Amino acid sequence: MSVILSTADNYESIRATVRHLRAQNVVNQIELVIIAPSASALNLADDELKSFCGYVVLGGGPGQSVGLANALGVRHATAPVIALAEDHAFPAPGWAEALIAAHREPWAAVGPVVRNANPKSMLSRADLVISYGPWMDPAPAGFVDYLPGHNTSYKRELLLGYGADLDSMMEGETSLHWDLRSKGHKLYLEPAAKIAHMNFAVLVPFMQVHWYGGRGFATTRAQNANWGWGKRLFFSCASPLIPAVRLWRILREMGRHGRSRAPVLRVLPQILIGLVADATGQMLGYTLGAGQTTAKLTRLEHHRYRYASRSAYRAHRR
Repeated sequence: MSVILSTADNYESIRATVRHLRAQNVVNQIELVIIAPSASALNLADDELKSFCGYVVLGGGPGQSVGLANALGVRHATAPVIALAEDHAFPAPGWAEALIAAHREPWAAVGPVVRNANPKSMLSRADLVISYGPWMDPAPAGFVDYLPGHNTSYKRELLLGYGADLDSMMEGETSLHWDLRSKGHKLYLEPAAKIAHMNFAVLVPFMQVHWYGGRGFATTRAQNANWGWGKRLFFSCASPLIPAVRLWRILREMGRHGRSRAPVLRVLPQILIGLVADATGQMLGYTLGAGQTTAKLTRLEHHRYRYASRSAYRAHRR
């Protein structure tokens, strides 16, 4: 399996995630693909990478988005299975083994269940529910409509089949998942694969990431489906309904398979703030496009400890 991991600057930013990857019991089956603005400025700690079966360092240029970095990594990876990783998401023991085993089946993509790496914050809990609610641990194994963005694993040959369109598909993985399903492929959630994800715990960045995320999602969705202006305008006008629709879906999902809705109800005001920000972003995305959304999201995605609990970050670095 090839694991793709990008950094906005140097190796220090991804050291914590690499440490969790090194702790995998099948680390000798993992090829690590690191994307940095400059390969020469990465300041790589080679001695920390000896356990992997191999590693590749790529220079993607400054300010490259996570989606474009992942697409670059896919094109240079060599393993038949590609797993995406983040500098603020930490794989639990057994994560890699579970994904590799699941990919022996014909599933196009396999995703992990998600835990909260900084659960003490109410905003962090709301952020996790909004972004990862369908896959929050505990969640049952089975086929799903889509999987966690930037943290899912894929059959490499399917991704390479998108050719030049891979860049846009990796920018909005929900659209990628919908497209895979429309072609008859299946997406599988594997609860034996777990990650701890660090979430936003500061109000302004929390609102910004959902606003930019909504705008980027709407832009990618409309572009990939070649929507005309009539359909774009319709969805833009319907955007005020998004918070109610998404909240209903969240409550429905959290009530399935014996799961409790209590985590949602405890942070309902914070969830509504995030959903309204998302809806506002989608409204603009359908009509005005992405603007500077990708660049601003990229700045928020990296160095997540600035917007989360430093103690939680330090705990995962130890």
